[in-house]
Amino acid sequence: MKSNKPLQAPPERILVIAMQYLGDVLLATPLLHSLKTHYTEARIDVLVYRNTVAMLEGNPDINYAITTPNRPKFTDYLQLLPQIFRRYDVTITLQTGDRPFLYSVLASPFRVSVVPPKKSTGWWKRYFMQRWLEHDDNDTHTVLQHLKLLDLLEIPRKFSLIPPQIKDAQQLALRLPCLADGSRYVVLHPHPQWTYKRWTIEGWVSISHYLINSGYKLILSGGPADSEKAYIDEIADQLPENVINLAGQVTLAELATIIAGATLFIGPDTGITHLAAATGVPVIALYGPTNPVKWAPWPNNFNQNTNPFHKVGNQQVNNILLCQGEADCVPCHLEGCDRHRQSRSHCLETLAAETIITAINKVLNLSTTSNLQS
Repeated sequence: MKSNKPLQAPPERILVIAMQYLGDVLLATPLLHSLKTHYTEARIDVLVYRNTVAMLEGNPDINYAITTPNRPKFTDYLQLLPQIFRRYDVTITLQTGDRPFLYSVLASPFRVSVVPPKKSTGWWKRYFMQRWLEHDDNDTHTVLQHLKLLDLLEIPRKFSLIPPQIKDAQQLALRLPCLADGSRYVVLHPHPQWTYKRWTIEGWVSISHYLINSGYKLILSGGPADSEKAYIDEIADQLPENVINLAGQVTLAELATIIAGATLFIGPDTGITHLAAATGVPVIALYGPTNPVKWAPWPNNFNQNTNPFHKVGNQQVNNILLCQGEADCVPCHLEGCDRHRQSRSHCLETLAAETIITAINKVLNLSTTSNLQS
């Protein structure tokens, strides 16, 4: 929707507010790329949470990333205010929350934002925007919803996700010879941020043995949190010693490079699975409660104004094979069976390793089944 206020084109300074989770920041990169392609001379900055800025490392479409804590103190607000107050011609806000709204109002006289639907909390925020779009949490993929904001400015869409980039890939190859010696390797990322998105340790161990017996080297990836490293260690302890455990040992940009050289990536509904999709490598994504229409990985080279995936069923689009838990309630759009982030999800607990092995065979064109080991 539009107000009567015209945009002074072309804007010289643009701020994109993307205060979301790690994967959400990556899903904002098509919007950033569209902006930079259209406004080639503009300065484009982003405002993100401090723990997500690594997803933008080396991104050629932005000039500067302003960071803020997830839970800012008063002193954090004082530090942020002079960085944004009336410093931009346009702000584009990708979420409906109160803090992004406030920052948008402070930063620019011309504001474009997604806003809450009518009859919901915060519906009134649209009246402070020069262009706005109602948030759709069910039927529009996140990438497309972001790009619809650019439609309000008559900016052509670019659909490519831009993964973080490292400066010295050769140095990384010295640490991991499998990146340069032609080895066939598979990257597994078993641990999502929230428990309700987890598959089973038994499942990860089973498919790991299958891949090893099929002749592939194995890399386990994970973040630096102690709980995440402990989870990965529990899997690694049941595998041969030559399995490479990189949990907490590489940056996001380094991990993107590692994944890009893999034969296959397998992961749950998490930001790293979105990252893998952006590299173009074949991806098997394990989904349960989450709605794939809204949150499935965006397929590589999918340049269409339509949702890539349907709500229900195992599906393949370009480099993404989405394997969904089998239950009548899938996807429930809820935080697991107990309705909180540390909940179990029955649909993922009952997702059989054989189902994922079938997907592996399809992606890797394996016609025979190796002996499974427990």
